[in-house]
Amino acid sequence: MKRFKPSGELGARMEESAARHLQRAGLRIEARNYRSRFGEIDLIARDGETLVFVEVRYRRSSRYGSASATVDARKQRKLLATADSYLQRYKPDCPCRFDVVAIDGAAEGETPNIQWIKDAFGAH
Repeated sequence: MKRFKPSGELGARMEESAARHLQRAGLRIEARNYRSRFGEIDLIARDGETLVFVEVRYRRSSRYGSASATVDARKQRKLLATADSYLQRYKPDCPCRFDVVAIDGAAEGETPNIQWIKDAFGAH
């Protein structure tokens, strides 16, 4: 598995929670924190023959919106460009999709609510 530099302790913990959640569902993690000049992809996993680019979003509180709501069009464009960079370098002819793992309410001592949104950006 390729490993890239994690960003921040809390972010790393949330990404680890997301990775465990996906692994329990049968996905195999291939890379973490892949960076290109376009941005970063938190997790890259394999779901059968499909390569899955995963954005992990965390919100301690939903006061200003849910974690999943933070993946806006600008973020999607950055993820698409970064994924394209990864595909050109490592897997040029591979089917892929973009998932979001949104984690809400994981304050100290709370059980986080993990929402896995498959194919979050529609078919690409």
